[in-house]
Order: sequence, then structure tokens, then C-alpha cells
Amino acid sequence: MLRTLSHGGVTVAQRVHTHSALRPLAALPCRTAMSSVSVPPPPCLLQPLETPQRYLFGPGPSNVPPRVQAAAARQVIGHMHPETLEIMEDIKKGIQYAFQTQNPMTIAMSGPGHTAMECAIFNTVEPGESVLIAVNGIWGERAAEIAERICAKVNTIVKPPGGYFTNEEIEQALVEHKPVLFFLTHGESSSGVVHPLDGIGELCHSHNCLFLVDAVASLGGSPVLMDKQGIDILYTGSQKVLSSPPGTAPISFSNRACRKMFNRKTKPASYFLDMGWLASYWGCDGKPSRIYHHTGSITGFFTLRESLAILAEMGLEKSWSRHKEVAEYLHEGVESMGLKLFVQDKNVRLPTVTTIAVPPGYDWREMTAYVMKHHNVEISGGLGPSAGMVLRVGLMGYNSTKANADKVLAALKDALKHCHKSKKVTETRISCTF
Repeated sequence: MLRTLSHGGVTVAQRVHTHSALRPLAALPCRTAMSSVSVPPPPCLLQPLETPQRYLFGPGPSNVPPRVQAAAARQVIGHMHPETLEIMEDIKKGIQYAFQTQNPMTIAMSGPGHTAMECAIFNTVEPGESVLIAVNGIWGERAAEIAERICAKVNTIVKPPGGYFTNEEIEQALVEHKPVLFFLTHGESSSGVVHPLDGIGELCHSHNCLFLVDAVASLGGSPVLMDKQGIDILYTGSQKVLSSPPGTAPISFSNRACRKMFNRKTKPASYFLDMGWLASYWGCDGKPSRIYHHTGSITGFFTLRESLAILAEMGLEKSWSRHKEVAEYLHEGVESMGLKLFVQDKNVRLPTVTTIAVPPGYDWREMTAYVMKHHNVEISGGLGPSAGMVLRVGLMGYNSTKANADKVLAALKDALKHCHKSKKVTETRISCTF
């Protein structure tokens, strides 16, 4: 019997045998009463969870509407249950509507917008192939780095923050670099630019190139017509205009993109992001049964479906119009208090994220801290190339109302009054009264 015990038990048993003649069995120490836990429970986790209520008027995430919150509170069901698969089908149809596409290869990634960015590049680009990245903010920079990490030949065309590319400039770069993929950010939230899309898809296709568009900050708030505009790969995130919690990323591939993707010579760099598996998991491969790939974000599916339902009920055109109207209302208010909008061309101002030039002599960090402390309002500073240059105000999805624009304007006006620059214009030290 002693030999059938675990290793720890053998040690104890041998000790009993060795010392049994010296002392009674009852006198032996009871090892089972000793705890094997050496790290105690953290005191913070023995307290109830508390989170603040804030106005999320930065570049994302946005506040979540009650309907979506209620969807998140539903009990989880199995990730391969028929009811879950039906919800996934609803999500696919909702994405097709939001993207204005009939692409069968349409899914929602388990992860944020970065997941979709990597999925798009990893699946359609092989090592050594040429790609062209339009960089006018941080998202183009990150797309370039992702392509570099899979050993693609990365070429860039660059504009300073606030700038955008003409179709002539894009065509010249296509001719010069002969890429298999051209990446463009439609809504560059770091600078507040919405890039015109018309005609670019045709240019790319005439040069045997796929057209990839990042619409994380713009989808639902500014017109994007995937099929009509010749976009081959389009993706967005759940936490911006859709006003769903972060964690799911809608993405769609055209038939042209699928041919490139499924006829590659090498496997994609990421197993998790391999569209060969994901197509089966989402029922996009035309086969009667689905194959398990990973445990999807069930609660994320609940919330994303509800957010897409809200968009469908409102209608895309009404959503586009509302975001434009609220943005213009905010712009007028900003300029009326003497502040300057960062993007000069009114026609390319992103209606979901407004960038305001940091007023001379003010410290953007102190301004954002002040409005958070005194108004419970989140606004953000610049990111990447626009860092230190702008304040970013996001009024998107559920938050896109004139009443919320008034909250932002009141907070900024108060910050200008209490966070004052020094008497000398050249002085960099800021005095901010809290």
C-alpha cells in the first residue's frame, strides 16, 4: 500500500517506518494540515469592485448605451451552441450592412482593432512582398511596423499630421513600388483627418494591388461604401462609433482579397489570426459544419450584436448626418472661444474625433487633467506624430449629441480660465489652479 501513494505520501510513509520504533504514530506531525499556499490573497481583491462614472469624450472608447450594457449582463452560453452560431450570423449580417458589402468573408475578430490590422496584413502579405503604407499619423506607422515584422518590403508615403494624400500621389507611389497591398487610414484619429476614398480602389486594382482601409475611428460616423469604393479589406473596432465595449473587431475581405489570401505559398505568421481557420469558425467557407478554432468572446458577441442592431435601427445615413451635424456644432463652439481647429480643410475633418490645436502657452496635460477633475470629462492629447500638438475630442456613437458637445465646450472654457499660461509667451512653465 505504501508504494501506491504519491511521492509526497511516500516520503511521509518512509518517515513513519524509520521512526515507528522510537515514538508512537500519533506523535508524528500532520502534514495534511499544513498549507501549501505561500502567497496570501491580495487584500484589494477582497474588496468590492468600484468604477467611476465618466464622460468618455476622448478618441475612444465611447460610453456604452443601456441596451448594450444589458446585453453584456446576459449569462454566457457555449461558444459552439446553436444559439451562439445564430448570433454570429446576425453579427455577420450587421457588419455587411455597416460596411455596405456583400462579401461572404465577413467576421468579427476576437480582439481590438489592432487584431484586425494584423489579421489583414498577416493573411494577405508574404515575406519579401512589397507593401505601400500611407502614413499621416500613428496608425500608418503601426501598420508599417506590423508589415516589417513579417519581413515584407515596406514602402511609405508620408504626410505631416493633418495632411492627406491626393489620388495622383497614391498612383505615383503604386507605379514606383508595385505593392501587393496598399494601406490607408480612413479616419486618422491621432490628427483628426478623414481621408477621401473615391477612386483609390480603382487605382489599386489597375496596378494589381489590394486596397486595405482602417476605419476604426470612422466606421458608422462617416460614409464608407466598401463594395462601391473598391475596398478589398476593411476593418473597424467595436468601441468607437458602435459604442460597444472594446474586444471585438469587424473585418471583411473581398473575393479579390480571398484569392490572394488562400493561394499564398506560406502559412500566415499567426495561427490565431489565420483566416483559413477563422473562415470555418464563422461559417464563411461554404461548408455545412463549423470547426472549432478558439473560444470566442461570447459576451462580446452579445454586445456587438446589440450595437449593430442600434445602428441598423437608426440607419447609416442618419448616423452619418448626426455625426456631421454634432461635429460642426462643436467646431463652431471651439472657434467662438478663440481656439483653433488643427485640420484646416473643413472637407477632411473627421466628424467623430475633433483635433484642437493646443493654445500657445498652455500645457495640454494640465488642461486634460483639469477637465477630468472638475467636469468628469475625458479628452485626450495627441498621439504619435501629433503628440503635444493637439487636444482630441471624440463625440461618437452614443456620445454624439449637441448636449455632450456643450459639456465639452463648458469644460474647455473653464480650463482656459483656470489653467493660464505665464505672462511671458516664451515661458514654458504652466500654472494651473486645481
